[in-house]
Amino acid sequence: MTISDPLSQKTNVQAQNCIEHDQICDINDLKHGSTADNVLVSSVVKYFWIDARMVFSVKSVFTVFSGMSLTVSTSDIIVNEVPKVERIGAHSHIYGLGLDDSLNAATDNQGMVGQIKARRAAGLIVKMIKDGKIAGRAILITGEPGTGKTALAMGISKAISAQTPFVSMTASEVYSVDMSKTEILTQAIRKAIGVTIAEKKTVISGEVVSVETERPQNGIGKRTGKITLKTTDMEAVFDIGSKMIETVIRDRISAGDVIRIDKTNGTIERLGRSALRNRGFDAVSNSVSEVPCPDGELEKHVELVDTVALHEIDAINSRAQGYLTVFSGDTGEIKSEIREAVDKKINEWREQERARIVPGVLFIDEVHVLDLECFAFLNRAMEGEFAPIIVMATNRGMTQIRGTSFVSAHGVPVDLLDRALIVKTVPYSEEEVKQILIIRARAENVTLSPGALVGLAKIFEKTNSLRYAMQLITVSDILRQRAKAAEIQPEHVKKAYSMFHDVHRVKKLLEDNGEQYITYT
Repeated sequence: MTISDPLSQKTNVQAQNCIEHDQICDINDLKHGSTADNVLVSSVVKYFWIDARMVFSVKSVFTVFSGMSLTVSTSDIIVNEVPKVERIGAHSHIYGLGLDDSLNAATDNQGMVGQIKARRAAGLIVKMIKDGKIAGRAILITGEPGTGKTALAMGISKAISAQTPFVSMTASEVYSVDMSKTEILTQAIRKAIGVTIAEKKTVISGEVVSVETERPQNGIGKRTGKITLKTTDMEAVFDIGSKMIETVIRDRISAGDVIRIDKTNGTIERLGRSALRNRGFDAVSNSVSEVPCPDGELEKHVELVDTVALHEIDAINSRAQGYLTVFSGDTGEIKSEIREAVDKKINEWREQERARIVPGVLFIDEVHVLDLECFAFLNRAMEGEFAPIIVMATNRGMTQIRGTSFVSAHGVPVDLLDRALIVKTVPYSEEEVKQILIIRARAENVTLSPGALVGLAKIFEKTNSLRYAMQLITVSDILRQRAKAAEIQPEHVKKAYSMFHDVHRVKKLLEDNGEQYITYT
């Protein structure tokens, strides 16, 4: 964990001394970029983040503002699990394309409804992506507003493997004061290109039998300890240092856990809980995976495969602080010389069979917002050596290309249209709208009565906006809770419809009462 505070930061050695001696640490001496796992440097006393899931509650930390110093004690540290909060987004209910191996609609539609032809085309694209046969191509998804273009792109992202990078962006993101349009597009393209790097390491894998830690009685010096590991064939005792002891304590590694220790850097990874140990418990958490006890030798030579994006390698080599730019996101303009050096090194690794390129997917929504310069850049980028699959979506018909007086189909130049495979979406039928609303209500844990479902379908037919009908589900559910009803009734939908206007009613209201509003001509 990197210690960060508006006032200051501390080096690893100094912070560790504060932990071991419970000493007063001068805030002014703290140094940027240090990593002490159990130190809190903050004027806010109770909580600080370790990662997205864990919070440490430190009871004995206080700050003396007069002398700008603080006392750090690790005698009473409680680790609490933070509940995972997931926002229900517009496409949270989609987790695939809902196709079988023959590209026909499967029984489990995976959140997708209708659009059979478009889904089949997307399924064929996914198959070519997995086979690596479509790199450097462009896919254009076109259709009327509310016909599921973004949903189709989300289905593609869920259908491809987890090892394939998927980057989503809106065309308006390329217009920035800090960076040029071509730089933003270049970074997005290189984020969508993965590099699979294979590395041979020596690891120690086994089931934990016991963990023993020792600390000097006077409190001076580092912790030492021993850990006993076993496989089905052998058992051995290993000496571990202070950093590894901190990892064991932080991750709550105990007897019965199956772990893997990397001998090169000393990192400890918990693989799961031994299946034999779990048999003695009546209930086990879902977060605990059950794995068998390893067999054979404790020390093994394994090949570990990691997948990183080309942009991450560029960012690490772009500045003096290196990997910190990956976490901050503030990479700025990256010089072309750095990218050329990275590409050269990747090609060397490919010749040595140490690395493999994984073309990913770059999804650009509202592609008609791009201008002629961006389209010209994409034409050239798609023909490059490292090029992902570019999926674009637009709801425009014949319209002007941004920044020009030329009119083209979908606001995209003809030369890019020639390079693209075009997928067309069609409007939903009434029955398909009802199915989508049912799936959406199920995703939000809401129960719709038959009358409420018919009412929402009629609202869609009147407003021609599926998003508006889906948004009324949440509002109607709140009204249902206030009325203490078991399920959403038609009167709840009607009341929500009267409270929140759609685009057509707002437009009619302004046409009838426009003189009451301030207008500028």
